[in-house]
Amino acid sequence: MLLRELQALLNRLYDTQVDLDVHDFLVTDRRALPAAHAAATADEQLLVRQSDGAVDVALFLAREVLERLQRRDPMHRLDTGNLADYWTALEGVSHFHYLAWNAHHDRPVALHELEMQAEVDKYAVTLFVLGAQHSGRFPLRLHELLFARTRVDGALAAHKRELYESASRYAARFCALLERRFLKRGRLRCEALVRELRAFYRMTHAPKIRHIEAARAGLASL
Repeated sequence: MLLRELQALLNRLYDTQVDLDVHDFLVTDRRALPAAHAAATADEQLLVRQSDGAVDVALFLAREVLERLQRRDPMHRLDTGNLADYWTALEGVSHFHYLAWNAHHDRPVALHELEMQAEVDKYAVTLFVLGAQHSGRFPLRLHELLFARTRVDGALAAHKRELYESASRYAARFCALLERRFLKRGRLRCEALVRELRAFYRMTHAPKIRHIEAARAGLASL
C-alpha cells in the first residue's frame, strides 16, 4: 500500500531503519479522534501522548484522501491531479517516521523541527519519485509548487500559524540551497544530494537552523 511505499522510500533515502509499520498506527475515521482533534479540519494529524515514560502515537489521515490516492496512484503517475493528496499522505508518513527514528535514538523532537523536516521530505521524495517517472529528468518548478504556491491554514491560532510558516520558510531555504548545489538544468548530482540529505536528517533542531543560515551566508558571499 502507498503509505508503506512512502515509508520504505524514507528509509532508503535516509539510510534509517524504522521497523515500525505506519499502518499499525493509522486512524482514518475522524470520529475516532479525541474531541479536540476531531474538531480540526486538517486531513493529516500526528497525535502524540506521553505518560509514565511511554509515548503513544497515532497518525490520522482522512479516509477520503487515501481513497482518492488509491484511485490515482501517485507512485504510478504523479501529477497535478493527485499531488496535493500525495503531499498530505507523505507529510503524515514523514512525521511518523521522523518521530519514531528520533525516539529510537532517545532524542526529543520539537514541533518546529518535525514540520521543517516534513517539508524537506516532501521536496526530496517528490524529486526522486518524479525523476523515476520521467527517465531521470527532474522538475524545475517543484520548489515553486511546494513552497511558493502553498499557504498555511489561516484559521490556525496565530502562534501555530507562525510556527508552521517559520518551518516552511527554513525548509524552503534549505531546498533552494539543494537546487543550487545539486540540480542543474533538470539533471541531478544524486549521490552528493543524498549525502547532504542524510547529514541534515541526523542533525538536531538547532544545528539544522545554523546549517541553513551558514550555507545561505556562504552562498551570498560568493
